[in-house]
Amino acid sequence: MNPIQIGWSEVSIVPDGRRVKLDGQFYERISGEVETPISITALAMECGDDHAVFVGCDLSATGSDLLKRVREVLPDHCGFDKSKLIISAIHTHTSMRYENISDNLGGDVFQILDRLKPDHIEYVPLVRDDSPDILCGEEAREFLADRIARAAMEAWERRADAVYAFGFGRAAVGLCRRSCYDDGSAKMWGKTNHANFTELESGNDSGIELMFTYDKEKKLTGVVANVACPAQVLQHQNLISSDYMGKVKGLIREKYGKDVNFLGLISPAGDMCPIDLIRWVPSPVCKNDPNIPQDAAIERRADPSMFEIKGCEKAAKRIATEIFWALEDVTEYVSESTLIHKNLTVDMPLRKVTIEEYETAKKAVEDYFAACKGDINYEDNAKLLVHSGTMARYTLQQSVDMYPIEVHVMRLGDVAFATNPYELFLNYGNQIRARSLAKQTFLVELSCGCYGYLPTEKAEKGSHYSAFVGSGHSDHVGGDLLVRKTLREINAMFSEENV
Repeated sequence: MNPIQIGWSEVSIVPDGRRVKLDGQFYERISGEVETPISITALAMECGDDHAVFVGCDLSATGSDLLKRVREVLPDHCGFDKSKLIISAIHTHTSMRYENISDNLGGDVFQILDRLKPDHIEYVPLVRDDSPDILCGEEAREFLADRIARAAMEAWERRADAVYAFGFGRAAVGLCRRSCYDDGSAKMWGKTNHANFTELESGNDSGIELMFTYDKEKKLTGVVANVACPAQVLQHQNLISSDYMGKVKGLIREKYGKDVNFLGLISPAGDMCPIDLIRWVPSPVCKNDPNIPQDAAIERRADPSMFEIKGCEKAAKRIATEIFWALEDVTEYVSESTLIHKNLTVDMPLRKVTIEEYETAKKAVEDYFAACKGDINYEDNAKLLVHSGTMARYTLQQSVDMYPIEVHVMRLGDVAFATNPYELFLNYGNQIRARSLAKQTFLVELSCGCYGYLPTEKAEKGSHYSAFVGSGHSDHVGGDLLVRKTLREINAMFSEENV
């Protein structure tokens, strides 16, 4: 057992006087107002001979290109092992898009579709704006890398003797977003007021893993919350926002002071969202989403629309209330602990398609363009994504069989932390938590890379967006491998010789 040192930092990523291209969705969006500020939050911990620097980003994803660039920007004398740096995203769709090439194995499916279309057909974006005041592409990546590196170094430099405590809360925020039907099919955002609807594809996880940090006098310095729901209430809005996570931070600071830090970590939730598909409350802001039904909905007495700011505030209050109650229950403060941190490279199998699937996809694209009477837009991209993704995968699998991912596994006292670079479906996270030997297990998705959705076998059979080939790089075989590898590493840290 050794004394623990903890440091925090927060750095804004709201670009001064500039707009951004917003990440996520099928259609193009450019930011308007700043609804809730976006930032980088870093937590540095050192105990004995090991350490970790967690960096939470108010972004849609943290690609491996961005991670590599951050490690390049960090000076060699930054004081910590760069391989012990972990960056993750809350998966908000109201933050900036930046250049990320490496994780798009085989190329971006929209770019592939552009190459497939006949020359006489043009792609017409919903929004076309090439103004120099828009921060995007490589420039945005450099901007983010600088801010992430700054936050990490500041947190490390601010390390001081500290104590911590763990807690647990429960709030119904994340809900399954895939509907199943009696023919075996499934749909993301699928209609449930339909005679052929049978069930939601999975359950949900209302549990919130919590960590609290304090200075030597036991004054609260920070809160870590691990929630199984992406920060995507405002996902269709044309504004900058850190979504419900930013609002949770605001509520914590209202109660405990503006200097209290907040690190939001998203647990495996690739098939989760804040929207209740059973008590569907529509909103006009999602009119451009081709996967969301736009016909008249039955009026429900339910939550406010979880596409709107009022719904975002509701979700934040649920989480913040649980944090407040958990803080009141803290009785065990830890000043000396054990820290073990491993950075692992795991070779993952590429999900493959058959020759028949490729030929079927190729014909579908060719037939679509043959019948096309004019230019195309995001709606056409959405319709053809399953086919263009299949074609891209067929090309890639001729030269790639496995690909490496970065996974972090850590033990802090009687608690485990583990990361993955996917929108990992809920049940994989449940399997890890249920079989972990740790007293509590924090799981962080979309960390140190971005390789798309990783669906379950059930989801693959149901298909649709998030589960077809072009939605991610691996299938349930890779998911099972990731679960086994993560459990092996966690449980080895809690074997008798390490206790």
